[in-house]
Amino acid sequence: MGAEATAYLTIFLMAAVTYGTRILGAELMSFIRITPRIEALLKSMAISVMVAIVASAVAQGGFRENTATLIAVAVMAVTRSAIAAVTAAMATAAAWSWLI
Repeated sequence: MGAEATAYLTIFLMAAVTYGTRILGAELMSFIRITPRIEALLKSMAISVMVAIVASAVAQGGFRENTATLIAVAVMAVTRSAIAAVTAAMATAAAWSWLI
């Protein structure tokens, strides 16, 4: 099997697993009664995934990634908007790449 076929197979399998977990997750959640505790868990889960991604980037990144992260933290502290923080971080990283 060539490299291109392997790449396509990998992408297909990743998409199938992602789609399967989304469908299975929604199906399983239909059997669970949503209590305030479960709701808090579900809300914090998205934040924990984002923190894990950012922490990994900061640990492996250089000055550009760390600067973008600091900008995101500052924007989040001021605006309390995750979308504004991510947008500011992406713009910072893009500007840094473009300028240097």
